[in-house]
Amino acid sequence: MAKPRELVPLYATLLDACSSAKHLKNLKRIHAMTITLGISSNDFIRSKLVSSYACCAQLHEANIIFSFTIRQPTFLFNSLIRAHSSLGFFSQSLSIFRHMVLAHKPFDRHTLPVVLKSCAGLSALRLGQQVHGAVLVNGFALDLANSNALVNMYTKCGHLDSARKVFDRMWQRNEVTFSTMMKGYGMHGECEEVFELFDKLVEAGERPDGVIFTTVLSACSHGGLIDKGREYFEMMEVRFGVKPGLHHYTCMVDMLGRVGQVEEAEKLIWRMEVKPDGALWRALLAACKTHGKVEVAERVAERVYGRELSIASSI
Repeated sequence: MAKPRELVPLYATLLDACSSAKHLKNLKRIHAMTITLGISSNDFIRSKLVSSYACCAQLHEANIIFSFTIRQPTFLFNSLIRAHSSLGFFSQSLSIFRHMVLAHKPFDRHTLPVVLKSCAGLSALRLGQQVHGAVLVNGFALDLANSNALVNMYTKCGHLDSARKVFDRMWQRNEVTFSTMMKGYGMHGECEEVFELFDKLVEAGERPDGVIFTTVLSACSHGGLIDKGREYFEMMEVRFGVKPGLHHYTCMVDMLGRVGQVEEAEKLIWRMEVKPDGALWRALLAACKTHGKVEVAERVAERVYGRELSIASSI
C-alpha cells in the first residue's frame, strides 16, 4: 500500500484536472480524500487546493486554505488575484496584490495583467500608473498580455493618450490589442480613430474577427454614422468571411433605431439567420417609443409577446 507522501503527486495531478475542468463536485470529493489520507496539510497539496478552489470561483474556501498555507508561492497569489478579479471583486483582488507586495513575493508575467484589470475595473488610474512602472521594472514591457492590459487600463480610466502611447510602442499586437484601443476611442466618440485603427489592422495582414466588427459597429451606432455602419456590416461577410452574429445585429438595430429608421431595423431582424434575444427586441421597442412608431411596436409585440402569451395560455 502506498504511503501518504507517495500519493501527493497523484492527487496534485487530480486537483489540476479539477482546475482545468472547473469541476467543483469532483474537487470536493478529491479534497475529502486528501483529508482521509492525511495529505491535505501537505504544503504542495494545499497550494493545489487553493488554486483549484479559486479556479472554481469558490473564493471563501480558497482564502481559508490559503491562510493556512505556509509556502505561498507567486502562482498561488496569481490564482487568488485572478479569481477575485474575474468575478468583479476588484478591491479584494488588489488587496491580495498588496499582501503579495508586502510579503516580498516576486512577480511573474502572469501577475500584473490581472492587477491592471482590477485597476481598470475601479478606474484606479494612479495605482494603474504605479503598476505600469512595475511592468517596466520587471521587464514585462515586451510581453503581449501585459501591454494589452496596460492599453485596457488606460482606456477604461479615460486616458486615451497614454493608452495610444503604449499601443504605438508595442512591437507585437493582436486582435485584442486593436479591439481594446478601438473600443476606448469608440467609448469617447472618436470614431475616426476607430476607423483608422481598423485600416491599420487590415494593412498589418490581420483578419478582423467578430469582436473587432462589434467594436466598429458600436462606434458607428454611438456616432450616428449610418452609412459607415452599413458599409462595415456588409464587408463583414463579403470581404472577410465573418458571419454576422447577434451582437452585430443588435448594433445595427440600435444604430438604425437611434436615427428613426425603425422600419429598416425591423426588416433586418426578420432577415436574421440567428434567433433574436431580449436585448435586440428591447433596442427596437425603445426606438419605436422614441420615434413614435406605434405600428412597428404593435407588430413586434404581436410577434414576440403574443406568441409567448399563446404558449403560456396553452400550458
